Amino acid sequence: MRKRGSPRKGGGLFDELRRSWSILSFYERFEQIVAIALTFLISIVIVVSMYHLSINMVDFFWSGADPLNHAMFQTIFGMIMTVLIAMEFKHSILKVWARKRSVVQVKTVVLIAILAISRKFILLDFKSVSGLYLASMAFSVLALGIVFRLVREKEEQLVYEGAQPEEYKHENEKEETD
Repeated sequence: MRKRGSPRKGGGLFDELRRSWSILSFYERFEQIVAIALTFLISIVIVVSMYHLSINMVDFFWSGADPLNHAMFQTIFGMIMTVLIAMEFKHSILKVWARKRSVVQVKTVVLIAILAISRKFILLDFKSVSGLYLASMAFSVLALGIVFRLVREKEEQLVYEGAQPEEYKHENEKEETD
């Protein structure tokens, strides 16, 4: 991965993909095409979500609405969480495209799930849901948090022992060649 501020050597992702295309297997080529398409589509979702968020923010401030209005607070923060979820998803797909990972990793999927459930909590009308529903959502977040922690600890242990996960190997190889 290129360090911030360092000059770009050999172009961007498309140039790198073009150079390595001939050595990729059929399935790796398929993965790259899907990753490019998903990156493009998710970018559109992010732009549209930002547009809607901006419109709602302008409406909120121009209408002179009460800043403590719970419904408006839920709407705006729900939209912010939607943008964050889409950006995290796009980031994970870019790693596939840059061939730092061959598939989206468990840690990323768990993180996106935590963000999605957190967004659900923000949008939830607590008066209209049962205690059992709240408890099940809370348990889901707790379970996902534990899984996230375990996966992160395992990655840290592998790095400490010198058996680095694939994403670190690629970054270190590129740093050594720079």
